[in-house]
This record gives sequence, C-alpha cells and structure tokens, in this order.
Amino acid sequence: MDPISDMLIRIKNAQTAGHDTALMPYSQLKQEIAKTLERAGFIAGTDRKGKRVRKILEVTLRGGKDAPAIRGVKLLSTPGLRRYLPYRELRRAPHGGMYILTTPKGVMSGSEARKQKVGGELIAEIW
Repeated sequence: MDPISDMLIRIKNAQTAGHDTALMPYSQLKQEIAKTLERAGFIAGTDRKGKRVRKILEVTLRGGKDAPAIRGVKLLSTPGLRRYLPYRELRRAPHGGMYILTTPKGVMSGSEARKQKVGGELIAEIW
C-alpha cells in the first residue's frame, strides 16, 4: 500500500467523521506534506510524537464535520506510475484546490513551485 495515499485518505476520512486529529505512522516525507497542507490552510498543525521506531505523526484538523477544510483528494502519482511536470506546465488545480509536488527544493504546493520555477513529481490534488 502507498503510505502517502494512506496518509491523505486518513486525513480526509478523519475530517469527514468530525475528528479533531488524525494519527498515522511518521515519516519525514509525510511531515513535509503535512507542513505544506498547513501553509495552504487545509490543516491546523502537526506534531511528531513517540521515540525511535514508534514515531507517530499527529495532524490537527481544521473545520468540522459540517464544513471540512478538505472536501476531496485525487492521487496523481502512484508507486507504479510516477507523474512529473515542469514548472511551465503547472496550472491551477481544476477543482479549485492545489497540487502537492516533490521538487529538488522540497515538498511544496503548485503555486509555490511556479513562483520558484521548479518542477517535480505530482503527488496529489487537494480541494
């Protein structure tokens, strides 16, 4: 199973269910994606808990069951099919949300990548 898609779906499902936080296994890439979501205003914050092997990433959600901040997630890259875009081909997300990319300068949103003129691997579209 893809750990990044698992993370995004856990956040979406926790928000739909009306939870305040979502817990998932920690990785540095997941934390960087969560920070990007926090900068864009989709989540309230992140916190790493635990030590050594049992690290957990706790994501504090924004909004509630009536008005969730994340209404949908579309996964664009999978382990079997990676999708890359140069910065010139980055457009606005069709659903009015944002793209998440991994670039040589780190994980960032599509608008940040356009401003810094870097392309990279498309991970997901969030709206």
